[in-house]
Amino acid sequence: MVRFINGKPYSVGQFPESNYSNKDNVNRPKSTTSFKDVLNDKINDNGFKVSAHASQRMRDLNLTKEDNKKLTEAFDKAKEKGCKNSVFLYKDVAFIASVENRTIITAVERERAKENVFTNIDSVVVL
Repeated sequence: MVRFINGKPYSVGQFPESNYSNKDNVNRPKSTTSFKDVLNDKINDNGFKVSAHASQRMRDLNLTKEDNKKLTEAFDKAKEKGCKNSVFLYKDVAFIASVENRTIITAVERERAKENVFTNIDSVVVL
């Protein structure tokens, strides 16, 4: 049996020596920040966060940088007016947002929103 490592064939059991050992990681400090948090910070330089629930619903929306810019503007406008919880109407989607936390809590497409009632909302921003 043969395995390929970096494009080179080796017989099973005859792998090359590695310069890496687990001992190298023993004294490294453990990070308290999760990979998910770091990734979200790097990806989401929009000025707002997206909850896990909203993220699931927004997967099929394919938002562009321009869309993200519009949502950032919506947060800024709502904050300027002293809003706490708002609905941002953008294209065919209603984004329910916590303005205080700068977080999109959920997203509801027009077809799904027809019979829904949004509660605890103090404002609507139409984009």
